[in-house]
Amino acid sequence: MIRSIFLFLDRTYVLQNSMLPSIWDMGLELFRCHVISDKLVQTKTIDGILLLIDKERSGEAVDRSLLRSLLSMLSDLQVYKDCFEGRFLEATNCLYAAEGQRLMQEREIPEYLHYVNRCLEEETDRVITYLDHGTHKPLIACVEKQLLGEHLVAILQKGLKNMLDENRVADLTLMYQLFSRVRGGQSILLQHGGEYIKSFGSSIVVNPEKDKDMVQELLDFKDKVDHIIEVCFQKNEKFVNVMKESFETFINRRANKPAELIAKYVDSKLRSGNKEATDEELERCLDKIMIIFRFIHGKDVFEAFYKKDLAKRLLVGKSASVDSEKSMLSKLKHECGAAFTSKLEGMFKDMELSKDVMIQFKQYMQNHSNPGNIDLTVNILTMGYWPTYTPMDVHLPTEMVKLQEIFKTFYLGKHSGRRLQWQSTLGHAVLKAEFKQVSDC
Repeated sequence: MIRSIFLFLDRTYVLQNSMLPSIWDMGLELFRCHVISDKLVQTKTIDGILLLIDKERSGEAVDRSLLRSLLSMLSDLQVYKDCFEGRFLEATNCLYAAEGQRLMQEREIPEYLHYVNRCLEEETDRVITYLDHGTHKPLIACVEKQLLGEHLVAILQKGLKNMLDENRVADLTLMYQLFSRVRGGQSILLQHGGEYIKSFGSSIVVNPEKDKDMVQELLDFKDKVDHIIEVCFQKNEKFVNVMKESFETFINRRANKPAELIAKYVDSKLRSGNKEATDEELERCLDKIMIIFRFIHGKDVFEAFYKKDLAKRLLVGKSASVDSEKSMLSKLKHECGAAFTSKLEGMFKDMELSKDVMIQFKQYMQNHSNPGNIDLTVNILTMGYWPTYTPMDVHLPTEMVKLQEIFKTFYLGKHSGRRLQWQSTLGHAVLKAEFKQVSDC
């Protein structure tokens, strides 16, 4: 009002005398010196502002426009930082230090994290509404320190395991976001996350009672961890690496058994009659198995069991799909190299060559009598490729022995210098019989 009264003076005389302050500037200086600099006035003013802010933090409705006007006045008088901000931050520090201690005892961690997030949002809103923008950084740092920084380990010890066990994606996402705001937050979350993976994974691997479902549980656990890292931890590369290291650690705590069971699991999926509905689903399943396979150290153990099961599938005709078999072989070759799969590839070559040999043998038999009218199928196997089987002393029918000799003559006639050794371990036969009708008595 005073400025308006002396507006003409301000625009004429003052403008012509550059050494004179404007009416506005002079008024601010006089108000600062004679009013706000008075200790009693200043103390009551700041106390009143802090009281209003404290009431608002407690949930009461306050006159925000009054706060905005008062704090704007302090900024205009250039006493905001010296007179208000220090006391405000000190009060904030004390408030959230006490609240952090109390609520960490009273609340579950997900509820506590949501409280912290709400406080951060509310304090940011105060800066936008009535605090000076320069207060934002120290204010938020104060809240983060007292509600998060002072309780990082306690938060993880009290709540991380349950949140991971229950797959609480939203709460884990919030935890990651809040911990990322605090120095060292991600590192300690990384450490505790790795410890959880090792502990949970070990409970699957080292317990013999879980052998039956071990591989499926490992696949499910890996899917769960991958989902959490992707959705909650923003695909953070450090978390991906810790996950890999943790899986490799716990899966090898029980030597050889995981490798054996993974091979058996693959066999169950590649055998005819498996529950995978489509080739696409089977392919996705094999891809997931290969991820687990990468973690095991006993790959030679896997290879031994896999070769034995593959031999049985090929020789007994129990393979669900040749394409799936070759796809799995390709994955193993890509992962372990050509030397790892050379014998396995040799087994497939033997089966293909055996088909050609049997076509030729059937043509050969058209000009020879077939003892017992037996439909004989022989697989010619290279000894170095296939598993070693204990020789069996099998007493075959006379007709079968004669047919074996005919095949031997046929084969050695085409491949002189080779030696045939009959191996009946995985041999199988279909018996056909005709029974006379029995008349009723």
